[in-house]
Amino acid sequence: MRLIIFICLLFSTTTGFAQATGINNFIVKESLLKNSKIAIIAADSLENPLETINGTYTFSVSGFTQQLNFNGGVAVLPLPIDKSTFVYVKHANDSGTHSKLLYVYKKDGDLNPITISRIFFIIVPLVIVFLAFAFKKFIYMAVVLFLIFFFFSYSNGLDISTYFETIFDYLKNLV
Repeated sequence: MRLIIFICLLFSTTTGFAQATGINNFIVKESLLKNSKIAIIAADSLENPLETINGTYTFSVSGFTQQLNFNGGVAVLPLPIDKSTFVYVKHANDSGTHSKLLYVYKKDGDLNPITISRIFFIIVPLVIVFLAFAFKKFIYMAVVLFLIFFFFSYSNGLDISTYFETIFDYLKNLV
């Protein structure tokens, strides 16, 4: 009887360790090779890199599924970035969906990924709508601001479906 309990405890601890080595957070930076590619670095909740992550993990990058090979906690996206653009990186595993919306600013061959808070995509339209209802003369300006906001987003690779997906992922993780 003790042997069965010991075996059950042994299997439960090994599955606990296997789940702990999954990717629940990640950092996006420019690749060290400076080849216009971005690297995804597995991290813990405090943004400390996890060098123990090795293997192939599935990520969705701006709507495209990518099999990324992690070595020492780092994987490089295979496609180079030609110009400044929005990139939506998402990874789903047993503990949930983990995603980040980034604006990758490209200048002189260097990439600078800037993480965008998804609350920004909720607050800005709400403020514009509130001002439009509060001041009737502001309605035309609100329409113009909405058009500029969505045109800038769309021209830099953030379409309306990705826009709403980021908002729904953010709201789902709040609950």
